[in-house]
Amino acid sequence: MPTIAQGGNEWIEGFLFVANRPILDFLNTKPVLAGEPTELLPDFRALERWLVASGMVTSPRNKAIVRTWRDSTQATAFLQHLISFRERFREAVLRIEDGLPPSAAFLSEINSLLQLYPRHTSLHQRDGKVIRKTVFELREPADLWAPFADATADLLSEPETSRIRQCESCVLHFFDISKKGSRRWCSMNICGNKLKVAAYQKRRRRRNNPAAQ
Repeated sequence: MPTIAQGGNEWIEGFLFVANRPILDFLNTKPVLAGEPTELLPDFRALERWLVASGMVTSPRNKAIVRTWRDSTQATAFLQHLISFRERFREAVLRIEDGLPPSAAFLSEINSLLQLYPRHTSLHQRDGKVIRKTVFELREPADLWAPFADATADLLSEPETSRIRQCESCVLHFFDISKKGSRRWCSMNICGNKLKVAAYQKRRRRRNNPAAQ
């Protein structure tokens, strides 16, 4: 299994951000590093860092609330449930990448989360303009389901599901926002250059040894 090297702008606060969708970046929090699947969310403090780095938690108030949960049993329990959810979400994404719809059971799970932990819309003024903002209220760690459920629902209802892909060289997933829709790897720094070099070497071997074709 290909190894993902650290370094470059793709790493923020110890996490990979290559997917163009935070919910897929969440899926990528278990990459292969040094040849082994590596859990980047071993505890709630790591999840706190990821929530801020990904932009799922942005307001100073919510950041402060999440900080108070660092050592709570509720937060630990939530993280365990979230990690389990991540793997069920992975199955749904793999199905989409194979041209299949998510399972009915997973859709039912998302619908339940959307009902239990809804996000709300509010209007704000910025630079003389009115903007619409989606917010959620944090009272306990379980309320963090709101942004995860909402982002998952957005991805599952994406009209161009063919742009949801897994890198041809590693385990990472991404949403292709390129104009031609031809992106094949997680990022140029991580896998793109490696694949281009491999393709070049293969073409060179063929030119130098036509009989081997």
